[in-house]
Amino acid sequence: MGGGEIVNAGDYEDARRLGGLIAREGWILLNGGRASGIMEASARGAKENGGLTIGILPGTDAGWASEYIDIPVLTGAGLARNYINVLTSKVVVALPGRTGTISEISLALNIGKKVISLNFDLGPLFKNYEEEKQLIYAKQPEEVINLIKKILKSDF
Repeated sequence: MGGGEIVNAGDYEDARRLGGLIAREGWILLNGGRASGIMEASARGAKENGGLTIGILPGTDAGWASEYIDIPVLTGAGLARNYINVLTSKVVVALPGRTGTISEISLALNIGKKVISLNFDLGPLFKNYEEEKQLIYAKQPEEVINLIKKILKSDF
């Protein structure tokens, strides 16, 4: 999960690399599907590495989907699509974003899902989740992949 707005080059590259690593693991990349920002970068990385991508879009117009999305899911649900994003994901990975990303993080934590935050400092508001190891911070995409593997094995 991450912002659809314009992002800095470092965050874009982290998202692209992470998408590529997800694809190489044989996992499916699911994001908000839009043709900009972190969403496009992660889908691009996955597609560049032969991965399958699903985009959960807020509206009913497939034209909003990134060219790197294989399966655009048109919800017509606006921000409520964040529930679909979170409920469909086994692990939520958050990259820098704004209120939409924060809402996805909050939803995931509220239903007990693990959230890995890649270079996205969430400040003291989520400190208790960090202490409980439900929210995990990572600095590199490769570290995210290792954490996902541990979570999926229930070793974390």
